[in-house]
Amino acid sequence: MNRRQFLSSAAAVPLAPGIVRAGILNNSTERAFQDAPAAGGATKRKGRIKHSACRWCYGGIGLDDLCKAMAQMGGHSIELLDEKEWGVPAKHGLVCALGNGPGNIPEGWNRVENHDRLAKEFERMIPIAKEAGVPTLITFSGNRRGISDDEGMKHCIDGLKKIAGAAEKSGVNIVLELLNSKVDHHDYQCDRTAFGAGVVKGVGSPRVKLLYDIYHMQIMEGDVIRTIRDNISIIGHFHTGGIPGRGEIDETQELYYPAVMRAIADAGYQGYVSQEFMPPSKNPLGALRKAIDICDI
Repeated sequence: MNRRQFLSSAAAVPLAPGIVRAGILNNSTERAFQDAPAAGGATKRKGRIKHSACRWCYGGIGLDDLCKAMAQMGGHSIELLDEKEWGVPAKHGLVCALGNGPGNIPEGWNRVENHDRLAKEFERMIPIAKEAGVPTLITFSGNRRGISDDEGMKHCIDGLKKIAGAAEKSGVNIVLELLNSKVDHHDYQCDRTAFGAGVVKGVGSPRVKLLYDIYHMQIMEGDVIRTIRDNISIIGHFHTGGIPGRGEIDETQELYYPAVMRAIADAGYQGYVSQEFMPPSKNPLGALRKAIDICDI
């Protein structure tokens, strides 16, 4: 299941006691913490990488429980939360590094008819994000649906310019996500770094950047470390994921994540790196801890 499928399930299935939106049984606090190795206190991390995790990958665990586990692991953030959830991580000494903005993956800035709606909602949400301590909001290009890349890029630039001033005023970043159109998000337009970089440079705002998803860009173009180094000044957030299959980022995967993390840290990146892989159902928090250990260079 990819994020679009999960969120579609979330919209279609109402919440019920003990059931999460995707239809997964909700773990109790006791069950959830059986997955996380006990420690005398929070694990001390090396400090070169700020560790986050995407909420949607852990739908069977309550948000408070997930935040508690992340804090114990020495992580810094739980992200991709809706507006009503933005304050929850702070109760556990964490932040929501990346909040869900308005819109969705297929319907984005590459169509002019979406601009007014997206701009109005972003202008409403940006000050709320600042107040809640959410440093960054996510946004999307939208699917091509016959629009050329040149036209789609121009529309994305024009649309994002409408909210750049509000983002600069509040000090909140807007990140345009790079997604693969080969496997998970067919027809998505911002599917290569060159397209995303063209949009960001065209907008020309220090608050409009790229979300470089390592999993997606390995599928589309490879050459991950060189691309990160060449574009680090316009990257505002990172996501991980094992390739192929968005599995755990362990020794079975084709990318060696410690080297990628070293390249990110050595380039002077100060933002967050978020785990966005599908954990095993039997031990999701153990898999998250292992991924953070791997990335804690």
